[in-house]
Amino acid sequence: MGAAAQILIKMGAGALGPHASLVNTAIGMVTIPSLFFGYSLYGLYTVILILALRQGELSVLYPVIALTFVWVTIASMLVFHEPMNAAKLAGIVIIMSGVAVLGRDGRK
Repeated sequence: MGAAAQILIKMGAGALGPHASLVNTAIGMVTIPSLFFGYSLYGLYTVILILALRQGELSVLYPVIALTFVWVTIASMLVFHEPMNAAKLAGIVIIMSGVAVLGRDGRK
């Protein structure tokens, strides 16, 4: 959800123009559909996160949230045709390895 929200916000940000003021940006958040739905999705994501934090361990949940970086990188390649390079690939591998290690520890 976090990655989808970020992709929608990026799409909407392009519709604001190169020199949008704070006021124009605030207006755009309710008038530009991708910005509106991106921020709405962030709101829903936050509510779900709060519910998850009530029951789950913070040290297990936050590494899973870190996977948003992986999903955003992949979605950016597909949606915005951003290039993949060795540094991004290494970062993805490191994040996924860290989440796997922490997730394994969280099952004890």
